Amino acid sequence: MIYVFGGIKGGVGKTTISLNFLNYLTREKQSDVLLVDADDQETATDYTAWRDATLQGNIGYTAIRLAGDSIRTQIPSLSKKYDHIIIDTGGRDTKSQRAALVVADVFVVPFYPRSFDFWTITKVKHLVDEIRTINPNLKVFSFLNRADLTSADNRDTADALKESADMIFIDKPVINRKCFSNASGRGLSVFEITPKDEKAISELNALFSELV
Repeated sequence: MIYVFGGIKGGVGKTTISLNFLNYLTREKQSDVLLVDADDQETATDYTAWRDATLQGNIGYTAIRLAGDSIRTQIPSLSKKYDHIIIDTGGRDTKSQRAALVVADVFVVPFYPRSFDFWTITKVKHLVDEIRTINPNLKVFSFLNRADLTSADNRDTADALKESADMIFIDKPVINRKCFSNASGRGLSVFEITPKDEKAISELNALFSELV
């Protein structure tokens, strides 16, 4: 499967989720995974460098950088060599993201409740509509990320996402927890750091089981 993590708004924790999903696939599913950093900020590339230093080279996956049309032209051949490919794109409607969606099986769009605007769904819908003229089988999933334990923001955003016919809403919110930044700063996933945050792990397992 080719998974693209993206959207049209930054600050939603997209890269953090994609990297934890990567670890979920390699550790829990014993999969051979390729990580493609297609984000101009290169956060996934930095994470991989930190991971390489922390684990002394045993990162557990292959990582490359691609941008623009090279994503569309190279990913189909690369997909024959790996069980899964995860493409991390920027939180904007870019050429790289569109190129990735042309060849993707799954588009994963996190939403941050506190920064939510209804126009965000509309813009994602327009993007998906355009891409599906080329890639009609693209599946699109949305979920709440960096959510509060309880808040009206969570409920309002979830209700709006449930009404969208263009995205499948996964009602498995991931709460904003310190363990995510603690782990990523060392190039690790939440599944790997100690002490373990069992609540965060449970939330991620619930979300990722829906994606696979």
